[in-house]
Amino acid sequence: MTLGTAPITESAFRRVFSDIITETAPPARVATPPGVSSVNDARVAVVIEDDADIRSLVADVLEQGGFEVHTAAAGLPGIELVRSHNPVVTTLDVSMPGMDGFETAKRIRAISPTYLVMLTARADEIDTLQGLQAGADDYLTKPFRPRELRARVEAMMRRPRLAPEPAPAATPAEEADGWLEHKGLRAHPEMHLVRVDGQDLELTPSEFDILVELLSAGRRVVSKTELVLTLRDGRGTGAYVSDHDLRAIEVHLTNLRRKLGESAVAPRWIETVRGVGYRLTAR
Repeated sequence: MTLGTAPITESAFRRVFSDIITETAPPARVATPPGVSSVNDARVAVVIEDDADIRSLVADVLEQGGFEVHTAAAGLPGIELVRSHNPVVTTLDVSMPGMDGFETAKRIRAISPTYLVMLTARADEIDTLQGLQAGADDYLTKPFRPRELRARVEAMMRRPRLAPEPAPAATPAEEADGWLEHKGLRAHPEMHLVRVDGQDLELTPSEFDILVELLSAGRRVVSKTELVLTLRDGRGTGAYVSDHDLRAIEVHLTNLRRKLGESAVAPRWIETVRGVGYRLTAR
């Protein structure tokens, strides 16, 4: 990030952001969104930000606006806060380790109608478009003034938010005696066995774990990031996921499909959801 011609260091960015965000401003009265019985019911917010200083500062801004604020330092814990507290507003940093803000936004949007504001130090148009396509309602570039954040929140809350239609429950592949089965493809997690139309199939440990994860998820889309964390046996760890890790998942899926003898173009068992991940084909 630059200001004029001189680059801004991380410490300088934090000083600028702190100076701006802690300016004196009266708490804004936030309108009660349609369908909420009272203002107090409406004022619950979740802040998802990996930087502790900025997380605290954004929480202060929302608390000054009368919100009860819950904070998380990574995407997966943030999703759980959204699930458990049903916030009316959620702010979300884009550049987080592990599950980034775009993936987190998609998963939040799948479970909650919360107003979602993405915060980032990157002002590129492509980042803004990605955020909005992931389900964000608004996009703010850091540093910003607290009255701007509160004004945008107030404007969003004046718009009716319709709860999304409940998605069909993820139905795992049929289970029998510990076997997961989908259209003739069977896997037994405990015995580490795979059979295709009654014939045993040899898979690597990574291929096997990916297959079991997909069979367990049923028609729910499993993202590449989830599969990376599955192979690390680290769901919810917030560990860093690199482009190399994501490409490795693609290679594993290619090898798995080759061993299954299916085509990615006309799959029998596993279909690709572009830009999202993978899921089982419809029965």
